Amino acid sequence: MTTIPAPARLIPASARVIPAPARLIPAPARLDPVQGCFTFTGATPLTADPALARAAAWLRESLTPATGLPLPEGPGGVELRMAEGLGPEEYRLTATEESVLIEAATPAGAFYGAQTLRQLLDPAAFRAGRTGNRTWSVPAVTISDAPRYGWRGCLIDVARHFLPKHDLLRYIDLLAAHKLNVLHLHLTDDQGWRLEIRKYPKLTEAGSWRRESPLGARRHRRFDGRPHGGHYSQDDIREIVSYAADRFVTIVPEIDLPGHTQAAIAAYPELGNLGTPLDVRTEWGISENVLNVADATIAFFTDVLEEVLELFPGQYVCVGGDEVPKTQWNESVPAKERIRELGLRDADELQTWFMRHFTDFLLARGRTPLGWDELMEGGLPPGITVASWRGTTCTALAARAGHDVIVSPFAETYLDFRQAESEQEPVPIGSVTSLSAVHAFDPIPAGLTEPERSRILGAQAALWTEHIDSPRLLDYMAFPRLSAFAEAVWSGERDFEDFLARLAVHEKRLDALGVEYRPAAGPHPWQQRPDAPGHPRTRAEIDGQLATWTANLRS
Repeated sequence: MTTIPAPARLIPASARVIPAPARLIPAPARLDPVQGCFTFTGATPLTADPALARAAAWLRESLTPATGLPLPEGPGGVELRMAEGLGPEEYRLTATEESVLIEAATPAGAFYGAQTLRQLLDPAAFRAGRTGNRTWSVPAVTISDAPRYGWRGCLIDVARHFLPKHDLLRYIDLLAAHKLNVLHLHLTDDQGWRLEIRKYPKLTEAGSWRRESPLGARRHRRFDGRPHGGHYSQDDIREIVSYAADRFVTIVPEIDLPGHTQAAIAAYPELGNLGTPLDVRTEWGISENVLNVADATIAFFTDVLEEVLELFPGQYVCVGGDEVPKTQWNESVPAKERIRELGLRDADELQTWFMRHFTDFLLARGRTPLGWDELMEGGLPPGITVASWRGTTCTALAARAGHDVIVSPFAETYLDFRQAESEQEPVPIGSVTSLSAVHAFDPIPAGLTEPERSRILGAQAALWTEHIDSPRLLDYMAFPRLSAFAEAVWSGERDFEDFLARLAVHEKRLDALGVEYRPAAGPHPWQQRPDAPGHPRTRAEIDGQLATWTANLRS
């Protein structure tokens, strides 16, 4: 079973000196340059201890197409070696004029050392084929490196706009290139169900597509008139999970319950509260249509999770719990009877009761349930890890209540928010989440005790896709902010000017990978979306919304 590594011991950032030739992102904990360089030739061998063979295979497969170097098996040259005393993702890289040595205690550590070696080469090493004759060399250097957090993730919402398998595999490579190790897949929502469930085929037959989509923010009431859909077969998921595992990325699936479920109700109307057919939702925002609390509905989604566990071997499964309007439950006779029968105070506690069925189910099978911080409104189910998206108050409350926490505050890490004040930003929503703000992000709130701080497993950025309708726009919204986020959770480096100097080289790597990132000067003409008006907000409005949301939380 795949698990998220605990954070390794850290090497003081103050000991790190970065020379001009080694513009690495994320910044390593310590880098000491020496004179000279190591130059590859057609005879340079690559060897690895058997336990590190997977990292060596990735390095050969990644470098050979671009460099033409066969990197045959054999001693000398580049070596990946097991070393005791290092953390689970820690590595040492020593490049001299004669050889390159990567030392690690685990395959993951060796893989991150191999990623660093690739960055030490010319950016053309990130291309998929040769572009001409050149000398391939790396500067002589000693690097000691370890991550700040064990959970370094990115959420991609494939429910609002489906991301084809090829593009999802590409994003796994991009995450791995930045030493990110979790891909949280938001697979289900009101606007689409993206995962094949054998027992309930209508979830994808009817629930995976909608008639049309909004064009811009919902307040403008504009629609594109174009059907949208897609889903992943179970073999697609097995392929995605395997591909990610080879790159030390864990896939965390999300089946959102009991809200954000209109697509499922459209497929199986008996799951809802109204007793009437619904369409897959064609608007953004929060739907009033939530699951009913019948035993049959609980059994239905228990069956769904049984198949999810077959497909996703990772430790964590997200069961949602966010943005659940209680209107239908407050009006539903069966829901009100449940509240009276169970002696609950209100519909918030009814949600906790409902969700506890699924958290207990996962715990009984050795998995860890993950849920959004709204679950605190009715009391957190035991054993759940909290995905905190509504700011430091939620993070602190969950940690103080003894729950592990994944930090993803929407005002700092939601990469669907606009990147600048400019009117040229495509579909501008939310407040400005600038590159510098993402780079300065710190997951740990002030005022926590050391035991409470230890509850913070890490953080993840989020790419919600209501307004991101293509892989090209996904690139624009993700990069280079995701590069800055990767540095914040790997090394915690805070020198933004130094980051910009390294980013100038890193963007050449992104160019080589075909990433259509946002230029520092603003969007290219073809990256703008004048056809899709947004709804920008100020940070003061966001802060006010946060205060309202967190006023009545129950820890």
